[in-house]
Amino acid sequence: MSVANGKNGVRLLHTPQYHGYNVKFSPYDPNLLAVASGQNFGLSGNGCLFVFNLAAPDSGVLINLSWTDGLFDVTWSEETPNCLVTASGDTSLQLWDTTKPQSPTTVYKGHTKEVYTVEWNQMRGRPAFISASWDASIKLWDPSQSSCVSSLNGHEALVYQASWSPHLPGCVASVAGDGKLKIWNAFRSRGASMTILAHEGEVLCCDWCKYNQNIVATAATDGLLKGWDLRSTKTAAFVLQGHEYPIRRVKFSPFQETQLTTVSYDFTTRLWDHTAPSPCVQVHESHTEFVYGLDMSTHQEGLIADCAWDQTVALYNNALITENSLS
Repeated sequence: MSVANGKNGVRLLHTPQYHGYNVKFSPYDPNLLAVASGQNFGLSGNGCLFVFNLAAPDSGVLINLSWTDGLFDVTWSEETPNCLVTASGDTSLQLWDTTKPQSPTTVYKGHTKEVYTVEWNQMRGRPAFISASWDASIKLWDPSQSSCVSSLNGHEALVYQASWSPHLPGCVASVAGDGKLKIWNAFRSRGASMTILAHEGEVLCCDWCKYNQNIVATAATDGLLKGWDLRSTKTAAFVLQGHEYPIRRVKFSPFQETQLTTVSYDFTTRLWDHTAPSPCVQVHESHTEFVYGLDMSTHQEGLIADCAWDQTVALYNNALITENSLS
């Protein structure tokens, strides 16, 4: 079922009075999309977690959950379909149950500055999530405990993102304001196993290739999108340029090994194929403010969601791009 059915193949949803920070498709239900947001660009005021039902008409808002500070990220539980965790500017994380929306079921405290990203471990068998914070640490959490299990320390500046490997149990990539990409074993907590000076500026985001356990993408304030082969890190495996301003998020395609999507402060969302002669293969210009959040559906190939500071969420149904169309 196609859910991006608006003008020019783009469907817009709205988060009135709230500026979007990130979006996540449910791993269980192809029609559910969560959006973490904050009032006043997240600088002051409340936060709101919107959950949209993409199959519903009109606004699509299924539920909205309010918090006393801006919400910068959200992740769906990989254990319970109706649960999500949000990361907040007040240094805490919140576990929400959409069937009990009055307040979070658990509030996790341990960071000393804003929590900027949170991600649930996708490998079943060991429920856990990680958070990255402006206090320069990454913390590992067991959802059944209110205090963190361990802390990964080693970055020399605020950590913008930490991301689980979809291939190797316990393996985490992180990026920070120190320009570095680090690889960790989160369950051993013995320091980073690898450090790469990835960019000259602050590294804002990273993602693992879904088809190759050795490939990690990073993007930064320099506007560059880089791919790193962890078997040979002296130089980047690929460097892509096209955004005019910093890249805020990057996601590898769950369906096409060489495709990625990025969003940027230049108001655009771009689809890339790092093996194509002209790597930037699509540009979407649906927003009038910084595009901050990004996700790609694992249920429907080509379905992309982003969110921006213009209080809108955009859904794109990108046509399947074949090798013939890129040549």
